[in-house]
Amino acid sequence: MSAHSQEIVHQVRQEFEALLAFVLQASPATTPDADSMERSLFYRLFELGRLLLRLYFVQQDQLLAPETVTGKESASLSFHSNKERSYLSIFGQVRFSRRYYYRKSEGCFPLDAALNLPEDGASDMLREWREKLCAYLPYPQSKKILAELLRHSVSTRELQADIIEDAVLVGDYYAQAPKPAPVPEATILVVQADGKGVPLKETTSAAQKARKGKGEKSSRKKEALVTSVYTLAPSVRTPNQVIESLFEGKQANVEHASPQNKQVFASLEGKETALLFTAKQVWKQQGAHIRRQVALTDGSAALQERMLAQFPDFTLVLDCIHAIEYLWKAANALLGETSPERTAWVKSRALLMLSGQTQDLIGDLQEITSTVEATVCKTLLSVAGYFERNQNYMRYDDYLAHGYPIATGVIEGACRHLVKDRCELSGMRWTQAGAEAMLQIRAVAENGDWEAFHTFRREQRLATLYTKMPSQEGNNDLRLAA
Repeated sequence: MSAHSQEIVHQVRQEFEALLAFVLQASPATTPDADSMERSLFYRLFELGRLLLRLYFVQQDQLLAPETVTGKESASLSFHSNKERSYLSIFGQVRFSRRYYYRKSEGCFPLDAALNLPEDGASDMLREWREKLCAYLPYPQSKKILAELLRHSVSTRELQADIIEDAVLVGDYYAQAPKPAPVPEATILVVQADGKGVPLKETTSAAQKARKGKGEKSSRKKEALVTSVYTLAPSVRTPNQVIESLFEGKQANVEHASPQNKQVFASLEGKETALLFTAKQVWKQQGAHIRRQVALTDGSAALQERMLAQFPDFTLVLDCIHAIEYLWKAANALLGETSPERTAWVKSRALLMLSGQTQDLIGDLQEITSTVEATVCKTLLSVAGYFERNQNYMRYDDYLAHGYPIATGVIEGACRHLVKDRCELSGMRWTQAGAEAMLQIRAVAENGDWEAFHTFRREQRLATLYTKMPSQEGNNDLRLAA
């Protein structure tokens, strides 16, 4: 152990003894209750952590002391000097010096490579804590909490920069992630998609406008396409069981399967880009156990067309809840929004729809139009047209008999908790790049991939800096990546 290491060890012991004495000498006069003691210990342990981490760095640099380092083009780099660096840890700033190797126009720090230290900014642990906090709370609130808990000052700009930098790796992470372990009984492969608006910042010219014109809004929204992929065990139901569940709150004596290996994603880069990425995740869930493939959307023709193009082998299903909303629209126009007859009217026609008699339902709506005023007629024809256009995706009797899902509850939940709960908080406005990065990082967190993703991120950093590390047998050769 070097004199420098011994000095730090002495400081550690002094700090620990002082900490021990603080606890042993505590009294009601100095530390009146457990809360006061806990808070004092928490922050006093920061200093001990800083000293121990500094000792670790110094000790590792002494153990890792190659005579030379092999750089680019197999050139030999010799020891030049000791250089100091700062490492921002959860305990605070840690300063230490380490060996620097150099030749003309090229230099490196073996310790940085051996320990895979970030080049600058926060330590990996602190970075992950900061990002996880920002993934669920606004940047200013995250900044405040970090300052209160860790006495760590960080700018909103730094927090945003970390999120944007790491979001770039999300696509690469999922490209190399292993296939999820199949659940044998979950034989239906499901993909869902829906759009959710994200409020974006105004352009400079719009922001400078003194007064909004009639109908102009203070912000604009851009649609994020939200997608979900999962497998599901078949759940066979009858149309009557679904109607009782929707209109009477009765739970049918049917075992409702839960989604397995569910993943959610969102992107502002357009439907084509989002669905292409999702298709790669769908492919990973394919397997011998999959017997049926189902794609669920609302009635957006543009989205349906793209889903059919991207997933031609899937059965496209129109979300039944959206379809029933159109029946309520017709009932309101025909009977009035306060009519007690509305529920029975909608219920009877929803049963027709779920029983595979959509054509009869369309005919019923068209027949009524001859007996009502023009405005009601227009609404009924609009609803009938909606059903007619979507008729190929409304074979609900067949879907129920095969145990398919017929509602987009999974994707609507994802629109809420993945996008809305973070991007649509009061007064919130985003740049497109900032919102896209946040959605990528939130998807990692929501999918339960946080630790695996950050392990991948650290590995990627190491791979870009060094291709060869010292062996445990004492090989002192480090080779810089070309």
